[in-house]
Amino acid sequence: MKVVLFCGGFGTRLREHSETIPKPLVEIGYRPIIWHLMKYYAHYGHKDFILCLGYGGNLIKVYFLKYNECISNDFVFSQGGKEIELTNSDINDWRITFAETGLHSNLGQRLMAVRRYLEGEDVFLANYSDGLTDLPFNEYLKRCLDSNCVASFLSVRPSQSLHAVSFDNTGSVLTIDPIQKSHFFINGGFFVLKKEIFDYMEEGDELVDAPFQRLIKKKQLYTYSYRGFWAAMDTFKDKVTFDSLYARGDTPWEIWKREK
Repeated sequence: MKVVLFCGGFGTRLREHSETIPKPLVEIGYRPIIWHLMKYYAHYGHKDFILCLGYGGNLIKVYFLKYNECISNDFVFSQGGKEIELTNSDINDWRITFAETGLHSNLGQRLMAVRRYLEGEDVFLANYSDGLTDLPFNEYLKRCLDSNCVASFLSVRPSQSLHAVSFDNTGSVLTIDPIQKSHFFINGGFFVLKKEIFDYMEEGDELVDAPFQRLIKKKQLYTYSYRGFWAAMDTFKDKVTFDSLYARGDTPWEIWKREK
């Protein structure tokens, strides 16, 4: 299936890390987060990507145009560097469409802008470009398809260190607990969409607002709740957390290293 990745936002809450690098290119270890996400999809056989570009799109293009396989793969160096022999490869079988979808476009507008690249696809995948998971994707995809809904998405527990509060109509607090311990779920992306999604979209719509409300009324929106690892790089603190996980080898999203 084709994979549409939304990677055109400004990433304003990550400006503390960098004011020039778009969020999808913020690195975890040797590679940017968008690479880790694409590697996840590719592990499950989904290697035809459509990147919806906006802010920093030129830098994303340059990254892949100058992609160096040696950075994340073992290789044999000989003849003073005249010959490089890779022992394995990351992206030689990936197909990537780079689509300019506007600097200030929302997700719905970006999806509409790449509709022509989805001709002939009855079902396709879509996602934000800043979240990683160890979700067993084949099982998830089967559940989504079995639901027979037009759109599906992943519901996850928030990874941020926030507190969920409940209170009565006088303002008296009833409970206050870490949000991870609450029954609260959020939209974690990893959309599975039928081509009929476009029938529920109007010009200027944000994908998860009006179109999803229309789908709910028709009972055509499905979600799969997942309590395993999921985390998004939304703030500089999230960047530090990912770096810490990577430094100690605790990288649950790198399922391609475990499932060979």
